[in-house]
Amino acid sequence: MIQVFGHKAPDTDSTGSPLIWAWYLTEVRKTPAKAVLQGSPNTEAVWMLGRWGVDMPEFITDVAPGDQCVIVDTNNLAELPASINEAEVMEVIDHHLLAGGLKTRLPINITIRPLACTATIMHDLIGADDMARAPEWVKGMMLTCILSDTLQFRSPTTTPHDRFVAENLARDLGIDIPDYATEMFTAKSDVSAFDDASLLRMDSKEYELDGRLLRVSVLETTAPQVLLDRKAALMAAIPAVAAEDGAHEVLMFIVDILNEQATLLIPNDYVRRVAERSFGVTVTGDSVVLPGVVSRKKQIIPVLQA
Repeated sequence: MIQVFGHKAPDTDSTGSPLIWAWYLTEVRKTPAKAVLQGSPNTEAVWMLGRWGVDMPEFITDVAPGDQCVIVDTNNLAELPASINEAEVMEVIDHHLLAGGLKTRLPINITIRPLACTATIMHDLIGADDMARAPEWVKGMMLTCILSDTLQFRSPTTTPHDRFVAENLARDLGIDIPDYATEMFTAKSDVSAFDDASLLRMDSKEYELDGRLLRVSVLETTAPQVLLDRKAALMAAIPAVAAEDGAHEVLMFIVDILNEQATLLIPNDYVRRVAERSFGVTVTGDSVVLPGVVSRKKQIIPVLQA
């Protein structure tokens, strides 16, 4: 059976898109597939599963030689199982930059498009006829993924096509987007059950900057003060998380969805220097507010300077 999975530390798109594509492979292409996850999903993704009545996928820690796999929402070797190049990768569907490093035994289908969400790409690949007979949960997960990745169209990664697809899905499902997005973001903002180390890892990407491996973590919330109240504890947890994960530093951004700004925690002089050189700010304390910064993919990773 084909395994469909996204990146480590799965967010909403890396939880929903494997389920969407596994449905398509199984029901439309008639090639049995199952969605799996590389770890526990975030709170918004868990809410999505409950909202659409879908069971939590199985967790995996690696793949075996010869396993048939489809990779979605990433193509970055650092975000994939350690043995991925020994497996049989059959397809890649993604909306991130081409990272390189993947090896396949045969030519495969690769779809990487400059859209805000993998689910938008899948909507187009599935096509109008098959989307018309897709179950509500598939359409609901597509909508949730798009609204999550675009922050309800606030993110600069949003394209007119992402919005067009989301609005059509919402109309088809009879969903009011503002009300639905409020429910999503409320679920995402409830992090009371997570310890500090878990929050630092919850939605993070590895990134190399001038020979130093960074864990760039983003927490999107409509209640930033709840996280800012934990600022001291989060910064105290950073050295241990970095050491355990083999990283030199952790950059933690708390993204205020409603006010469209991010707060970067400043635990040491290195992060202070990165903040000042990357974002053109002057840092005077243990955090700095970055107005208008909400997207790791478009506004954080591309501008980082040491």
